[in-house]
Amino acid sequence: QVRLVESGGGLVQAGGSLRLSCAASGRTFSNYPMGWFRQAPGKEREFVSAIRGIGTNTYYADSVKGRFTISRDNAKNTVYLQMNSLKPEDTAVYYCAAPASIPYYGLNYYDRNSYEYWGQGTQVTVSS
Repeated sequence: QVRLVESGGGLVQAGGSLRLSCAASGRTFSNYPMGWFRQAPGKEREFVSAIRGIGTNTYYADSVKGRFTISRDNAKNTVYLQMNSLKPEDTAVYYCAAPASIPYYGLNYYDRNSYEYWGQGTQVTVSS
């Protein structure tokens, strides 16, 4: 059973920073990519960032590029999302996600339907 547990959310002023963590368990962590998504009230869940299992390939939504950094520590089975220069529009519940498997034709990192495992989410609120 794959389990994902996020932490690190909170209330921060615009321009501030937060670092989210997602601890994974239940399988070999380094074999799989990990993603971060977010959902604001009344909006659909949207892609934020993703990282491959091994290596340095990372992916970002245009809205966070240059401000957010995804990383992972495979020894600790943890993926991180460092969020800098936060804006009120970054306010949302942030979820980490993992795919059940990687299709032979490759994974669409940006599509939430590519991910079967989800954490419970952590609230990030950015005040203006």
